[in-house]
Amino acid sequence: MSSDDPQPRLARRLGTTDAVLLGLGSMVGAGVYAVFGPAARAAGSGLLVGLVIAALIAFCNATASAQLAAAYPTSGGTYVYGRERLGPWWGFVAGWGFVIGKTASCAAMALTVATYALPGPWWAQRLLAVAVVIGLMSLNYRGVTKTAALTRLLVAVSLVVLTAVVGSIAIRLSGPAQVASDGLDHWGGLYGILQAAGLLFFALAGYARIATMGEEVREPRRTIPRAIPIALCITVVLYLVVGLAALAAAGPARLASATAPLAEAVRSVGADALVPVVRIGAAIGASGALLALIAGVGRTTLAMARHRDLPGWLAAVHPRYRVPHHAELALGVIVSALVLVSDLRGVIGFSSFGVLVYYAIANAAAYTQSAADRRWPRALQILGLGGCIALVITLPWTSLLAGCLIFAAGLAGRRIVIAGRVRHERTAPPG
Repeated sequence: MSSDDPQPRLARRLGTTDAVLLGLGSMVGAGVYAVFGPAARAAGSGLLVGLVIAALIAFCNATASAQLAAAYPTSGGTYVYGRERLGPWWGFVAGWGFVIGKTASCAAMALTVATYALPGPWWAQRLLAVAVVIGLMSLNYRGVTKTAALTRLLVAVSLVVLTAVVGSIAIRLSGPAQVASDGLDHWGGLYGILQAAGLLFFALAGYARIATMGEEVREPRRTIPRAIPIALCITVVLYLVVGLAALAAAGPARLASATAPLAEAVRSVGADALVPVVRIGAAIGASGALLALIAGVGRTTLAMARHRDLPGWLAAVHPRYRVPHHAELALGVIVSALVLVSDLRGVIGFSSFGVLVYYAIANAAAYTQSAADRRWPRALQILGLGGCIALVITLPWTSLLAGCLIFAAGLAGRRIVIAGRVRHERTAPPG
Protein backbone atom coordinates (compact mmCIF):
# COMPACT_ATOMS: atom_id res chain seq x y z
CA MET A 1 0.00 0.00 0.00
CA SER A 2 1.22 3.48 -0.74
CA SER A 3 2.22 5.91 1.92
CA ASP A 4 -0.78 8.15 1.18
CA ASP A 5 -3.27 5.32 1.69
CA PRO A 6 -6.20 6.79 3.67
CA GLN A 7 -6.84 3.58 5.58
CA PRO A 8 -5.66 3.63 9.23
CA ARG A 9 -2.51 1.71 10.04
CA LEU A 10 -1.65 -0.54 12.94
CA ALA A 11 0.86 0.72 15.51
CA ARG A 12 4.45 -0.61 15.66
CA ARG A 13 4.78 -1.64 19.29
CA LEU A 14 6.51 -5.06 19.27
CA GLY A 15 10.24 -5.62 19.75
CA THR A 16 12.32 -8.76 19.13
CA THR A 17 11.53 -10.34 22.49
CA ASP A 18 7.80 -9.74 22.05
CA ALA A 19 7.92 -11.21 18.55
CA VAL A 20 9.78 -14.33 19.71
CA LEU A 21 7.33 -14.83 22.58
CA LEU A 22 4.32 -14.49 20.28
CA GLY A 23 5.85 -17.18 18.07
CA LEU A 24 6.54 -19.41 21.08
CA GLY A 25 3.04 -18.82 22.38
CA SER A 26 1.64 -20.00 19.06
CA MET A 27 3.80 -23.14 18.92
CA VAL A 28 4.35 -24.31 22.49
CA GLY A 29 0.65 -24.52 23.25
CA ALA A 30 -0.51 -25.32 19.74
CA GLY A 31 0.26 -29.00 19.82
CA VAL A 32 2.66 -30.21 22.50
CA TYR A 33 -0.26 -31.26 24.69
CA ALA A 34 -2.44 -32.75 21.93
CA VAL A 35 -0.61 -33.66 18.71
CA PHE A 36 1.54 -36.55 19.93
CA GLY A 37 -1.54 -38.78 20.10
CA PRO A 38 -2.54 -38.50 16.40
CA ALA A 39 1.15 -38.62 15.39
CA ALA A 40 1.71 -41.83 17.37
CA ARG A 41 -1.35 -43.37 15.73
CA ALA A 42 0.13 -42.64 12.31
CA ALA A 43 3.79 -43.52 12.86
CA GLY A 44 4.27 -45.20 16.22
CA SER A 45 7.68 -44.36 17.64
CA GLY A 46 8.55 -43.09 14.16
CA LEU A 47 6.79 -39.88 15.18
CA LEU A 48 10.20 -38.58 16.29
CA VAL A 49 11.49 -39.01 12.73
CA GLY A 50 8.31 -37.28 11.55
CA LEU A 51 9.04 -34.44 13.94
CA VAL A 52 12.54 -33.99 12.48
CA ILE A 53 11.08 -33.94 8.95
CA ALA A 54 8.42 -31.43 9.99
CA ALA A 55 11.08 -29.28 11.66
CA LEU A 56 13.27 -29.30 8.54
CA ILE A 57 10.39 -28.23 6.32
CA ALA A 58 9.32 -25.67 8.91
CA PHE A 59 12.83 -24.21 8.91
CA CYS A 60 12.75 -23.82 5.12
CA ASN A 61 9.35 -22.16 5.40
CA ALA A 62 10.57 -19.93 8.20
CA THR A 63 13.48 -18.63 6.15
CA ALA A 64 11.11 -17.89 3.26
CA SER A 65 8.67 -16.08 5.58
CA ALA A 66 11.43 -14.08 7.25
CA GLN A 67 12.98 -13.07 3.93
CA LEU A 68 9.62 -11.96 2.53
CA ALA A 69 8.57 -10.19 5.74
CA ALA A 70 11.74 -8.10 5.65
CA ALA A 71 10.85 -6.94 2.13
CA TYR A 72 7.11 -6.45 2.83
CA PRO A 73 6.73 -5.41 6.49
CA THR A 74 2.95 -5.14 6.57
CA SER A 75 0.04 -7.17 7.90
CA GLY A 76 -1.11 -10.24 5.99
CA GLY A 77 1.92 -12.52 5.71
CA THR A 78 1.98 -14.76 2.63
CA TYR A 79 -1.32 -13.34 1.40
CA VAL A 80 0.59 -10.11 0.72
CA TYR A 81 3.76 -11.87 -0.46
CA GLY A 82 1.83 -14.05 -2.90
CA ARG A 83 0.05 -11.02 -4.36
CA GLU A 84 3.27 -9.07 -4.75
CA ARG A 85 5.46 -11.87 -6.13
CA LEU A 86 3.08 -14.27 -7.90
CA GLY A 87 -0.19 -12.43 -8.54
CA PRO A 88 -3.56 -11.77 -6.87
CA TRP A 89 -4.94 -15.29 -7.29
CA TRP A 90 -1.93 -16.92 -5.63
CA GLY A 91 -2.16 -14.37 -2.83
CA PHE A 92 -5.82 -15.22 -2.35
CA VAL A 93 -5.10 -18.97 -2.19
CA ALA A 94 -2.45 -18.34 0.48
CA GLY A 95 -4.68 -16.02 2.49
CA TRP A 96 -7.67 -18.33 2.23
CA GLY A 97 -5.54 -21.29 3.33
CA PHE A 98 -4.23 -19.36 6.31
CA VAL A 99 -7.62 -18.05 7.42
CA ILE A 100 -9.47 -21.36 7.21
CA GLY A 101 -6.56 -23.39 8.55
CA LYS A 102 -5.88 -21.13 11.49
CA THR A 103 -9.56 -20.65 12.24
CA ALA A 104 -9.67 -24.43 12.66
CA SER A 105 -6.58 -24.15 14.86
CA CYS A 106 -8.37 -21.59 17.04
CA ALA A 107 -11.20 -24.07 17.54
CA ALA A 108 -8.68 -26.83 18.31
CA MET A 109 -6.96 -24.70 20.94
CA ALA A 110 -10.22 -23.68 22.60
CA LEU A 111 -11.27 -27.33 22.75
CA THR A 112 -7.86 -28.29 24.17
CA VAL A 113 -8.28 -25.76 26.96
CA ALA A 114 -11.73 -27.10 27.79
CA THR A 115 -10.75 -30.80 27.55
CA TYR A 116 -7.84 -30.43 29.98
CA ALA A 117 -9.40 -27.86 32.29
CA LEU A 118 -12.79 -29.52 32.72
CA PRO A 119 -12.93 -33.32 32.75
CA GLY A 120 -16.69 -33.60 32.58
CA PRO A 121 -19.68 -33.72 30.24
CA TRP A 122 -19.04 -32.69 26.64
CA TRP A 123 -21.60 -29.91 26.71
CA ALA A 124 -19.90 -28.27 29.69
CA GLN A 125 -16.55 -28.47 27.89
CA ARG A 126 -18.03 -26.83 24.80
CA LEU A 127 -19.54 -24.00 26.83
CA LEU A 128 -16.20 -23.46 28.58
CA ALA A 129 -14.45 -23.37 25.19
CA VAL A 130 -16.83 -20.64 24.02
CA ALA A 131 -16.19 -18.68 27.23
CA VAL A 132 -12.42 -18.96 26.67
CA VAL A 133 -12.77 -17.66 23.11
CA ILE A 134 -14.86 -14.69 24.27
CA GLY A 135 -12.46 -13.87 27.10
CA LEU A 136 -9.31 -13.95 24.97
CA MET A 137 -11.04 -12.06 22.16
CA SER A 138 -11.91 -9.33 24.66
CA LEU A 139 -8.29 -9.08 25.80
CA ASN A 140 -6.93 -9.05 22.25
CA TYR A 141 -9.42 -6.32 21.41
CA ARG A 142 -7.68 -4.04 23.91
CA GLY A 143 -4.43 -3.89 21.93
CA VAL A 144 -1.40 -5.87 20.81
CA THR A 145 0.77 -4.87 23.78
CA LYS A 146 -1.68 -6.53 26.17
CA THR A 147 -1.66 -9.60 23.91
CA ALA A 148 2.15 -9.73 24.06
CA ALA A 149 2.21 -9.22 27.84
CA LEU A 150 -0.22 -12.06 28.57
CA THR A 151 1.52 -14.32 26.05
CA ARG A 152 4.80 -13.82 27.94
CA LEU A 153 3.15 -15.01 31.17
CA LEU A 154 1.40 -17.97 29.54
CA VAL A 155 4.58 -19.16 27.80
CA ALA A 156 6.55 -18.98 31.05
CA VAL A 157 3.97 -21.07 32.93
CA SER A 158 3.74 -23.62 30.12
CA LEU A 159 7.53 -24.03 30.00
CA VAL A 160 7.66 -24.61 33.76
CA VAL A 161 4.99 -27.32 33.49
CA LEU A 162 6.72 -29.06 30.57
CA THR A 163 10.00 -29.00 32.48
CA ALA A 164 8.25 -30.65 35.41
CA VAL A 165 6.77 -33.31 33.11
CA VAL A 166 10.10 -34.19 31.49
CA GLY A 167 11.96 -34.08 34.79
CA SER A 168 9.45 -36.33 36.51
CA ILE A 169 9.55 -38.89 33.71
CA ALA A 170 13.35 -38.85 33.64
CA ILE A 171 13.60 -39.39 37.41
CA ARG A 172 11.03 -42.20 37.39
CA LEU A 173 12.64 -44.01 34.46
CA SER A 174 16.05 -43.81 36.09
CA GLY A 175 14.66 -45.72 39.05
CA PRO A 176 12.51 -48.87 39.29
CA ALA A 177 10.20 -47.82 36.42
CA GLN A 178 11.11 -49.13 32.98
CA VAL A 179 10.96 -47.64 29.53
CA ALA A 180 7.68 -48.58 27.84
CA SER A 181 8.07 -52.00 26.21
CA ASP A 182 6.69 -50.83 22.89
CA GLY A 183 8.58 -47.53 22.97
CA LEU A 184 11.19 -48.39 20.32
CA ASP A 185 9.90 -51.30 18.25
CA HIS A 186 6.69 -49.98 16.70
CA TRP A 187 7.21 -47.96 13.51
CA GLY A 188 4.55 -46.82 11.04
CA GLY A 189 6.57 -47.04 7.84
CA LEU A 190 7.44 -44.21 5.44
CA TYR A 191 3.85 -43.23 4.72
CA GLY A 192 2.99 -43.17 8.42
CA ILE A 193 6.07 -41.11 9.23
CA LEU A 194 5.21 -38.55 6.55
CA GLN A 195 1.62 -38.42 7.78
CA ALA A 196 2.89 -37.85 11.31
CA ALA A 197 5.14 -35.09 9.97
CA GLY A 198 2.13 -33.41 8.38
CA LEU A 199 0.18 -33.59 11.63
CA LEU A 200 3.14 -32.40 13.69
CA PHE A 201 3.57 -29.48 11.30
CA PHE A 202 0.31 -28.20 12.77
CA ALA A 203 2.17 -27.68 16.02
CA LEU A 204 5.20 -25.95 14.48
CA ALA A 205 3.47 -23.48 12.18
CA GLY A 206 3.06 -20.67 14.71
CA TYR A 207 6.32 -18.91 13.81
CA ALA A 208 4.57 -17.14 10.93
CA ARG A 209 2.43 -15.27 13.44
CA ILE A 210 5.39 -12.93 13.66
CA ALA A 211 5.31 -12.28 9.92
CA THR A 212 1.54 -11.77 9.74
CA MET A 213 1.95 -9.03 12.38
CA GLY A 214 4.72 -7.27 10.46
CA GLU A 215 2.86 -3.96 10.54
CA GLU A 216 3.12 -3.91 14.34
CA VAL A 217 6.81 -4.85 14.72
CA ARG A 218 9.43 -2.20 15.34
CA GLU A 219 12.32 -2.25 12.84
CA PRO A 220 10.69 -5.16 10.95
CA ARG A 221 13.54 -5.65 8.45
CA ARG A 222 15.83 -6.53 11.35
CA THR A 223 13.43 -7.88 13.97
CA ILE A 224 11.42 -10.42 11.94
CA PRO A 225 14.36 -12.31 10.33
CA ARG A 226 15.86 -12.68 13.80
CA ALA A 227 12.71 -13.58 15.72
CA ILE A 228 11.33 -16.30 13.42
CA PRO A 229 14.35 -18.70 13.45
CA ILE A 230 14.89 -18.16 17.20
CA ALA A 231 11.28 -19.04 18.06
CA LEU A 232 11.29 -22.08 15.76
CA CYS A 233 14.59 -23.51 17.06
CA ILE A 234 13.52 -23.21 20.71
CA THR A 235 10.24 -24.94 19.93
CA VAL A 236 11.79 -27.82 17.95
CA VAL A 237 14.23 -28.63 20.76
CA LEU A 238 11.37 -28.55 23.27
CA TYR A 239 9.18 -30.85 21.17
CA LEU A 240 11.99 -33.37 20.67
CA VAL A 241 12.67 -33.56 24.40
CA VAL A 242 8.99 -33.83 25.34
CA GLY A 243 8.23 -36.34 22.56
CA LEU A 244 11.12 -38.59 23.56
CA ALA A 245 10.05 -38.48 27.21
CA ALA A 246 6.41 -39.25 26.35
CA LEU A 247 7.40 -42.20 24.14
CA ALA A 248 9.75 -43.61 26.75
CA ALA A 249 7.08 -43.33 29.45
CA ALA A 250 3.92 -44.52 27.69
CA GLY A 251 4.97 -46.01 24.36
CA PRO A 252 3.26 -45.24 21.04
CA ALA A 253 0.25 -47.53 21.61
CA ARG A 254 -0.86 -45.76 24.78
CA LEU A 255 -0.11 -42.33 23.33
CA ALA A 256 -2.17 -43.15 20.23
CA SER A 257 -5.23 -44.03 22.28
CA ALA A 258 -4.95 -41.16 24.78
CA THR A 259 -7.06 -38.02 24.58
CA ALA A 260 -4.50 -36.25 26.80
CA PRO A 261 -1.11 -37.73 25.75
CA LEU A 262 1.11 -35.96 28.27
CA ALA A 263 -1.21 -36.73 31.14
CA GLU A 264 -1.11 -40.37 30.05
CA ALA A 265 2.70 -40.24 29.93
CA VAL A 266 3.11 -39.05 33.52
CA ARG A 267 0.43 -41.50 34.67
CA SER A 268 2.35 -44.33 32.98
CA VAL A 269 5.37 -43.79 35.23
CA GLY A 270 3.28 -43.56 38.39
CA ALA A 271 3.41 -39.78 38.73
CA ASP A 272 -0.35 -39.43 39.16
CA ALA A 273 0.08 -36.41 41.42
CA LEU A 274 1.47 -34.51 38.43
CA VAL A 275 -1.61 -35.10 36.26
CA PRO A 276 -3.49 -32.02 37.59
CA VAL A 277 -0.40 -29.91 36.94
CA VAL A 278 -0.27 -31.19 33.34
CA ARG A 279 -3.94 -30.36 32.91
CA ILE A 280 -3.38 -26.83 34.17
CA GLY A 281 -0.29 -26.41 31.98
CA ALA A 282 -2.18 -27.67 28.92
CA ALA A 283 -5.03 -25.23 29.50
CA ILE A 284 -2.59 -22.35 29.96
CA GLY A 285 -0.41 -23.30 26.98
CA ALA A 286 -3.40 -23.73 24.67
CA SER A 287 -4.78 -20.38 25.87
CA GLY A 288 -1.51 -18.71 24.89
CA ALA A 289 -1.64 -20.35 21.47
CA LEU A 290 -5.25 -19.27 20.98
CA LEU A 291 -4.42 -15.70 21.96
CA ALA A 292 -1.60 -15.51 19.40
CA LEU A 293 -3.73 -17.25 16.75
CA ILE A 294 -6.51 -14.71 17.12
CA ALA A 295 -4.00 -11.92 16.54
CA GLY A 296 -2.52 -13.59 13.43
CA VAL A 297 -5.81 -14.54 11.76
CA GLY A 298 -7.20 -11.07 12.42
CA ARG A 299 -4.26 -9.43 10.66
CA THR A 300 -4.48 -11.66 7.57
CA THR A 301 -8.23 -11.05 7.39
CA LEU A 302 -7.51 -7.32 7.61
CA ALA A 303 -5.10 -7.52 4.68
CA MET A 304 -7.51 -9.54 2.53
CA ALA A 305 -10.32 -7.08 3.26
CA ARG A 306 -8.09 -4.15 2.30
CA HIS A 307 -7.64 -5.75 -1.13
CA ARG A 308 -11.39 -6.55 -1.39
CA ASP A 309 -10.83 -10.32 -1.26
CA LEU A 310 -13.02 -10.32 1.85
CA PRO A 311 -15.81 -7.86 2.78
CA GLY A 312 -14.46 -4.33 3.28
CA TRP A 313 -16.12 -4.11 6.69
CA LEU A 314 -13.40 -6.41 8.00
CA ALA A 315 -10.66 -3.85 7.19
CA ALA A 316 -11.65 -1.52 10.03
CA VAL A 317 -8.94 -0.61 12.58
CA HIS A 318 -10.06 0.52 16.03
CA PRO A 319 -9.28 4.25 16.41
CA ARG A 320 -8.03 3.85 19.99
CA TYR A 321 -6.63 0.32 20.37
CA ARG A 322 -5.26 0.10 16.80
CA VAL A 323 -6.38 -3.49 16.23
CA PRO A 324 -8.49 -4.95 13.37
CA HIS A 325 -11.52 -5.13 15.63
CA HIS A 326 -14.15 -6.08 13.05
CA ALA A 327 -12.01 -8.95 11.78
CA GLU A 328 -11.41 -10.22 15.30
CA LEU A 329 -15.09 -9.96 16.24
CA ALA A 330 -16.07 -11.97 13.16
CA LEU A 331 -13.39 -14.55 13.98
CA GLY A 332 -14.70 -14.86 17.52
CA VAL A 333 -18.22 -15.60 16.29
CA ILE A 334 -17.01 -18.26 13.81
CA VAL A 335 -14.67 -19.97 16.27
CA SER A 336 -17.37 -20.01 18.95
CA ALA A 337 -19.67 -21.77 16.48
CA LEU A 338 -16.96 -24.26 15.50
CA VAL A 339 -16.17 -25.34 19.05
CA LEU A 340 -19.82 -26.30 19.51
CA VAL A 341 -19.77 -28.77 16.60
CA SER A 342 -16.16 -29.76 15.80
CA ASP A 343 -13.87 -32.55 17.02
CA LEU A 344 -10.37 -31.81 18.34
CA ARG A 345 -8.56 -34.56 16.47
CA GLY A 346 -10.34 -33.89 13.19
CA VAL A 347 -9.48 -30.20 12.97
CA ILE A 348 -5.73 -30.84 13.34
CA GLY A 349 -5.47 -32.49 9.91
CA PHE A 350 -7.67 -29.86 8.27
CA SER A 351 -5.58 -27.08 9.80
CA SER A 352 -2.39 -28.70 8.50
CA PHE A 353 -3.85 -28.84 4.98
CA GLY A 354 -4.60 -25.12 4.85
CA VAL A 355 -1.33 -24.04 6.45
CA LEU A 356 0.86 -26.30 4.26
CA VAL A 357 -0.73 -24.77 1.14
CA TYR A 358 -0.01 -21.35 2.63
CA TYR A 359 3.68 -22.15 3.12
CA ALA A 360 4.04 -23.77 -0.27
CA ILE A 361 3.09 -20.40 -1.77
CA ALA A 362 5.46 -18.62 0.63
CA ASN A 363 8.36 -20.71 -0.66
CA ALA A 364 7.37 -20.09 -4.28
CA ALA A 365 7.14 -16.35 -3.63
CA ALA A 366 10.52 -16.23 -1.85
CA TYR A 367 12.11 -18.15 -4.74
CA THR A 368 11.29 -15.23 -7.07
CA GLN A 369 13.07 -12.61 -4.95
CA SER A 370 16.17 -10.95 -6.33
CA ALA A 371 19.67 -11.23 -4.89
CA ALA A 372 19.27 -7.84 -3.18
CA ASP A 373 16.38 -9.16 -1.05
CA ARG A 374 17.74 -12.69 -0.57
CA ARG A 375 19.00 -13.76 2.85
CA TRP A 376 19.10 -17.56 2.33
CA PRO A 377 19.87 -19.74 -0.72
CA ARG A 378 17.09 -20.66 -3.16
CA ALA A 379 17.71 -24.35 -2.45
CA LEU A 380 15.87 -23.91 0.86
CA GLN A 381 12.79 -22.62 -0.95
CA ILE A 382 12.86 -25.60 -3.35
CA LEU A 383 13.13 -28.01 -0.43
CA GLY A 384 10.39 -26.20 1.46
CA LEU A 385 7.99 -26.21 -1.49
CA GLY A 386 8.55 -29.89 -2.23
CA GLY A 387 8.24 -30.77 1.44
CA CYS A 388 4.93 -28.94 1.83
CA ILE A 389 3.48 -30.76 -1.18
CA ALA A 390 4.68 -34.14 0.12
CA LEU A 391 3.15 -33.58 3.55
CA VAL A 392 -0.17 -32.41 2.10
CA ILE A 393 -0.69 -35.52 -0.02
CA THR A 394 0.08 -37.84 2.91
CA LEU A 395 -2.46 -36.27 5.30
CA PRO A 396 -5.51 -38.39 6.25
CA TRP A 397 -7.92 -38.62 3.31
CA THR A 398 -10.69 -36.91 5.26
CA SER A 399 -8.47 -33.86 5.75
CA LEU A 400 -7.56 -33.87 2.06
CA LEU A 401 -11.20 -34.07 0.98
CA ALA A 402 -12.37 -31.35 3.35
CA GLY A 403 -9.46 -29.09 2.40
CA CYS A 404 -10.05 -29.47 -1.33
CA LEU A 405 -13.77 -28.74 -0.96
CA ILE A 406 -13.22 -25.60 1.13
CA PHE A 407 -10.53 -24.32 -1.21
CA ALA A 408 -12.77 -24.93 -4.21
CA ALA A 409 -15.57 -23.01 -2.50
CA GLY A 410 -13.26 -20.09 -1.77
CA LEU A 411 -11.92 -19.91 -5.33
CA ALA A 412 -15.41 -20.17 -6.81
CA GLY A 413 -16.63 -17.44 -4.47
CA ARG A 414 -13.82 -15.10 -5.50
CA ARG A 415 -14.52 -15.77 -9.17
CA ILE A 416 -18.20 -14.89 -8.68
CA VAL A 417 -17.36 -11.71 -6.76
CA ILE A 418 -14.88 -10.56 -9.42
CA ALA A 419 -17.36 -11.26 -12.21
CA GLY A 420 -20.04 -9.28 -10.41
CA ARG A 421 -17.62 -6.42 -9.80
CA VAL A 422 -16.70 -6.31 -13.49
CA ARG A 423 -20.38 -6.29 -14.55
CA HIS A 424 -21.10 -3.47 -12.13
CA GLU A 425 -18.22 -1.38 -13.44
CA ARG A 426 -19.35 -1.90 -17.03
CA THR A 427 -22.95 -0.89 -16.35
CA ALA A 428 -22.21 1.98 -13.96
CA PRO A 429 -22.87 5.44 -15.46
CA PRO A 430 -19.71 7.47 -16.18
CA GLY A 431 -18.61 9.90 -13.49
